[in-house]
Amino acid sequence: MAVRALVIVHDHMSTTGHVGERLAERGYALDELLVVPAERYTTPDVDVVFPPPTNYGLILTLGAPWSLTRTTGWMRAELALLRTAHEAGIPVLGVCFGGQALATALGGRTERAPRFELGWSRIEADEPELVGPGPWFQFHGDRWRLPPGARELARNEVASQAFVLGRSLGVQFHPELTPEVLRTWFDQAGAAIPAEVAADPDRLVAELRADLPAVRERARALVDAFLDRVAEV
Repeated sequence: MAVRALVIVHDHMSTTGHVGERLAERGYALDELLVVPAERYTTPDVDVVFPPPTNYGLILTLGAPWSLTRTTGWMRAELALLRTAHEAGIPVLGVCFGGQALATALGGRTERAPRFELGWSRIEADEPELVGPGPWFQFHGDRWRLPPGARELARNEVASQAFVLGRSLGVQFHPELTPEVLRTWFDQAGAAIPAEVAADPDRLVAELRADLPAVRERARALVDAFLDRVAEV
């Protein structure tokens, strides 16, 4: 029987991508919860009832275009869920905003990064068998401060890039990302963010598409390391 995993999808444009694909291959049935529906994208202060995390064998929380520097009701509810899951020993994998949420839930905090990070980045990896040097795709303007007791696994000049605490792992980059989702993000965000960092959206989508086999393999290796070495399932 498949193990149920709760997937917190914060916005209608994002998907589990390569990460969800590998979790399914490893025997997980993904129960997706969409937090902010498409019609509320510009007014994301929605009411959300999260299921009890103890109903699941794993929690995956994805990225989001919003910021935890000012929390709304659903953000506070998600932080409580992640805290409860971690304290119950349920493995949590947090991606980008999800990693920031995990860090904040466990006693760290989220703050603005010194600059918006968009595009490919190689990272300084202390334990490449857990989190490799990449390159990984970055799309964030915030960063976390580590919670007490966490072990930082990787970083670059902008932000901490990965940490582990108990059976929980947070990463700042986007291992799940597909060209289709990235194209949708750019179409929704418009030209403001790419212009801010002098990035070419078409080039970034093309690079992701061209490197897709390697991107998928890096994501699969990350999920396997999370399950085998951090979650120890």
